[in-house]
Amino acid sequence: MKKEVVLVTGGAGFIGSNFIPYFLSKYPNYHVINLDALTYAGDLKNLKEIEKHPNYSFIKGNIKDKQLLLNIFEKYNVKHVIHFAAESHVDNSIKSPISFVETNVMGTMNLLEVARNHWMEKPFVYKESYKNSRFHHISTDEVYGSLGRDGFFTENSPYAPNSPYSASKASSDMLVRSYFRTYGLNVVTTNCSNNYGPKQHDEKLIPTLIRKALNGERLPIYGDGKNIRDWLYVEDHCKAIDLVFHKGSAGETYLIGGKNEKTNLEIAEIICNYLDEKLPQRTSYKNLIYFIQDRPGHDFRYAIDPSKIETELGWQPEESFVTGIKKTIDWYINKYTKMEV
Repeated sequence: MKKEVVLVTGGAGFIGSNFIPYFLSKYPNYHVINLDALTYAGDLKNLKEIEKHPNYSFIKGNIKDKQLLLNIFEKYNVKHVIHFAAESHVDNSIKSPISFVETNVMGTMNLLEVARNHWMEKPFVYKESYKNSRFHHISTDEVYGSLGRDGFFTENSPYAPNSPYSASKASSDMLVRSYFRTYGLNVVTTNCSNNYGPKQHDEKLIPTLIRKALNGERLPIYGDGKNIRDWLYVEDHCKAIDLVFHKGSAGETYLIGGKNEKTNLEIAEIICNYLDEKLPQRTSYKNLIYFIQDRPGHDFRYAIDPSKIETELGWQPEESFVTGIKKTIDWYINKYTKMEV
């Protein structure tokens, strides 16, 4: 049986590098091509376990390179796209906003155009061999802006991005939506809450806190530490993507949240408490916590109502925050200290 080729963009990043091994282990009928520019946020070490898998290929390249995309679609006969690739760090977007537009907006535009022209005869008419081809766009809850103490984001929440990063992702979401409405491209979009788990880049909150604590360094928390995020274990996110990719309705958006709202200060304290048990020091790791000046436009709270994906597709997060954070900390202890856990 000939395998259908799935182009996964940004597969060497945090979520992509968790998704590809999961996807390959579950589906022998797909061949995954991982296209990644290997910027600072992508690392092929994250994919060591599948680098020799017969259904896996890696191409170093950037979604900003439209000719490269054309060549890949032609050479490998790409049937589906799962689009993770993005500049994603808010602080970096404040310092260098143009690069976020170039990658997140124009890169997505390139992918949409190449997929449309490769798969379709004309608007709303697919070529015979591509009738089931799908474009799955991975996005963020940050496109909806900031919540107060109450309420949740839903698929009907208005867009209100507050950083160059979230504005660039909002723009890419709108482009994906327009290709469904204008051309009939078979698209689905998922917007997720904050992910945590193995393989996340060192710059992100949870790895930073673990690494600095293990090194005896101070643990920086923005503002008063009361900003709230809804945390989603990365493997639960991978399972949700799988469901939406295979069973989601064309043109629809699905919000994916872990139902684990925590303040940044709570996250730091949970990590410190676990390290106090696992690797006790003379004083608690919590003594390392300190507060730094808040970043510009820092959203107060994100929280997702995942009722749609739960009701329509039967997804539920399987990992509680208690179990997920322990798995995560253990993984980073092993990474940063090379000790057995």
